[in-house]
Amino acid sequence: MPIATTNPATGQVLKTYEAMSDEQIDAAIERADLAFRQLRETTVAQRARWLTAAADRLDAERDETARLMTTEMGKTYAAAKAEVTKCATACRFYADNAPGMLADEPADAAAVKAKRAYVRYQPIGPVLAVMPWNFPLWQVMRFAAPALMAGNTGLLKHASNVPQTALYLEDLFRRAGFPEGAFTTLLVGSDAVDRILSDPRVRAATLTGSEPAGRSIAQIAGREIKKTVLELGGSDPFVVMPSADLDTAAEVATTARCQNNGQSCIAAKRFIVHTDVFDAFAEKFAARMAALRVGDPMDDGTDVGPLASERGRDEVHAQVTDAVDQGATVLCGGEKPSGDGWYYPPTVVTDLRPEMRMWSEEVFGPVAGLFRVGSYSEAIEVANGTSFGLGSNAWTNDPAEQERFAVDLDAGNVFINGMTTSYPELPFGGVKNSGYGRELSAAGMREFCNTKTVWVGEGEAGAGAGAHSE
Repeated sequence: MPIATTNPATGQVLKTYEAMSDEQIDAAIERADLAFRQLRETTVAQRARWLTAAADRLDAERDETARLMTTEMGKTYAAAKAEVTKCATACRFYADNAPGMLADEPADAAAVKAKRAYVRYQPIGPVLAVMPWNFPLWQVMRFAAPALMAGNTGLLKHASNVPQTALYLEDLFRRAGFPEGAFTTLLVGSDAVDRILSDPRVRAATLTGSEPAGRSIAQIAGREIKKTVLELGGSDPFVVMPSADLDTAAEVATTARCQNNGQSCIAAKRFIVHTDVFDAFAEKFAARMAALRVGDPMDDGTDVGPLASERGRDEVHAQVTDAVDQGATVLCGGEKPSGDGWYYPPTVVTDLRPEMRMWSEEVFGPVAGLFRVGSYSEAIEVANGTSFGLGSNAWTNDPAEQERFAVDLDAGNVFINGMTTSYPELPFGGVKNSGYGRELSAAGMREFCNTKTVWVGEGEAGAGAGAHSE
């Protein structure tokens, strides 16, 4: 795939870039390693000042940066501005809270026969981040902010269709005051990832992307014995039970399915509705989906912009067509528009069966699958009946059901009576084929830290004698 900015609203190529040479890659890794040696010696307070400066720049440059993202991948301008603001918020969260997250944690010294014993969190070195195009700023920032605060350095291999956003991120951290090489964008194709991650100076990797990409990164990292964090997407369930507020559930369901033009890993994709309220919910939901305005993402009145690529739009339509050809019913949408741009209408499909692709595959576009179930147990069976386990939603006003959903939904995130989203304050990640490890919160910061045990004895002869090793 060429490294280029192609406007999804028009299909026009706006800017192209040459991939970096092996020599340029090596030089970038060397700079990242040298910057790590410098950054790890700075104080947490100094890093916090730099990260706060990055937040200030994000706020000051919000409109321009949002316009860049919209041009590169098609999200609405309003959504892009909100994404920039969210990134600034995350920077300030880590600047404010990292001192506590990285502080030494005392242990019970007497229990381990020590004068003092504690856990210390220290950075590990340059980390390779392989990131997707759908949230081109936020996906990177939720790794970069905690990693830099911990004293690590970052090497970004961004998606090839958002090169300008990738270069903006490198420039942002440089202008905020971080040492040269602390965060570097690598304009490379996926074929360079093996070489980069195999370099001994690169100590770990994080990837948000497809399941095949995750398997590839994990295979390389396993061979090299390097830590990885993987977030590989999902096919999130949105369960509606009889006690739910149907109007609110249908309203939130529309946003949950069509946020970011339907191109979100944690967008609700499979709507699992109890038969007692199925018809009422389906009517409300389909009406709201059909009322969304599809059009120019820079227009304030647009709800849904184009998909990021022509191939992505064609894949979404192929999944819908497969279901319809096998007997599924389309309640709204389902027709691929003609004309410029890679648009697709908000679509609701029901009467799905296991042999249809939409039953088990993730649909990365504004397409919702409706599933009718007759009981709580059946709802859980359908919800957990995929290889994914990233986010999940349950709508019920029954307190007992709420507790059961929190336990029984097999996912990294369970949101009850609300839309799945990510917050700096909460850990984020999945289970099963949605990946492993966590981003955000203290858990995300510590993923790329050496959790070091420190044991201090009295210093007398024979201290510690008689203890068993390991």
